[in-house]
Amino acid sequence: MTTDTYRRSAADDHPANASPEYKSTATRSPTRPPVVLPQSLSEITGPLLSTERLGALENDLTRQRMSAPLGERIIVQGRVLDENGKPVPEALVEIWQCNASGRYHHPGDQHDAPLDPNFYGGGRARADGDGRYKFITIKPGAYPWKNHHNAWRPAHIHFSLFGPAFATRLITQMYFPNDPLLAIDPIYNSVPEGARARLQASFDIDLTQPEWALGYRFDIVLRGRNATPME
Repeated sequence: MTTDTYRRSAADDHPANASPEYKSTATRSPTRPPVVLPQSLSEITGPLLSTERLGALENDLTRQRMSAPLGERIIVQGRVLDENGKPVPEALVEIWQCNASGRYHHPGDQHDAPLDPNFYGGGRARADGDGRYKFITIKPGAYPWKNHHNAWRPAHIHFSLFGPAFATRLITQMYFPNDPLLAIDPIYNSVPEGARARLQASFDIDLTQPEWALGYRFDIVLRGRNATPME
């Protein structure tokens, strides 16, 4: 096994480290070219996540507490794919999000919106042999974030994907189709224009369950010309 087992993604379709309209990147982006460190054997061989056991309700964020959370119930389903469109089986998919009022269940979030005691906003799922994952959750609300005057983040869900070890982790965000806030969101617009649409889920009537929940499809391509932009 060589130390270049995990290929690093090309930067063409991913957001730049420094995006002037996204103001916090000015202080946290590097000013010099990064030093590429070889991956050690310990990073490549572990810690292993393939044996991580998931609870029965980890992918259903509406049934993790005492009662059902407030808000619009939705189904988010998709596939984890490689650059050739082939499934990536057994990927560990995590999500986190704010509640229907636009507030995260986190002490650092001081947005003047109500917390929902029945919604913690985090879940995990393991992709099956065809790369398929599924979550049941609540559609998140927009929230202010003080980047500029009257700045509001569009509704979004954070995704984290793991392969067999921590060195394979990728992070991205999923947005909802036709959200008017996308046009003025500096984070979404930091992604090269040709790749932005890959961050939007698509409404899927076949995933929608009558009188229960709307369905959204969000396929995640890990690399290649159709790669989902990653943070």
